[in-house]
Amino acid sequence: MTAHGAIASDLDPSAAISPQIYAQLREAIIRNRFSPGDRISESEIARGCSVSRQPVREAFIKLASEGLVAILPQRGTVITKIGYSAVLDARFLREAIEADIVAILAARPDAAVIRELRSQLKAQASVVRTDPLDFIGLDDRFHRTLADAAGKVGAWRLIEGLKSQMDRVRFLSLGHFPVRKLIEQHKAVVDRIEIGDPQGANVAIRGHLREVLSDLPQILGANPDFFDLPDGKIPQPVNAPIQGGVDT
Repeated sequence: MTAHGAIASDLDPSAAISPQIYAQLREAIIRNRFSPGDRISESEIARGCSVSRQPVREAFIKLASEGLVAILPQRGTVITKIGYSAVLDARFLREAIEADIVAILAARPDAAVIRELRSQLKAQASVVRTDPLDFIGLDDRFHRTLADAAGKVGAWRLIEGLKSQMDRVRFLSLGHFPVRKLIEQHKAVVDRIEIGDPQGANVAIRGHLREVLSDLPQILGANPDFFDLPDGKIPQPVNAPIQGGVDT
């Protein structure tokens, strides 16, 4: 894929251009339409979109802040490898944030929130036999709903910024995505929230967000060129204790 090919030709001229370019490039990188080491051209995108280079440059800087590209002086901008340690760190931080979010919801269960989450579980179940891509969108919606319902919209925005590298791993793992298992884990979280069990909700969400750890070595083995390993070795994850359960 060319850099310009990642950008739709119908950018909205009435809205800020840089966020649109950033969002489309970010999606292309996360979905692994680019490979690590591929170059993207500021001038090519600007020319193809009939815009100045400034909004493209701003988009590149934001992508660089998420570790998705590297802006190299005199060499251009390249797609980075997936930082294995960055994946582990992002998962760890996400677990800490979302464990508190579900505990907040379980402390004061809201019937309307439970109905919405149950409805989403049905939608997730309906795509089990279709494209795993459909589930990824529904999964993000589920976790965003939890954060919104807890009044933690800002926390979700932080999570979105943190999980870029995790999302790249998710798209690499589509071939063996355990959709049914993930839906059951979602259901367990909702069940604990509904009965007002903050500790149980904490255990359920932590277990759910650790699912990626069991798949990481296999994904790395299948896609070694996509990953950057510190010192060439696979680092061991560090987990927070699971309240009321056994740490893994």
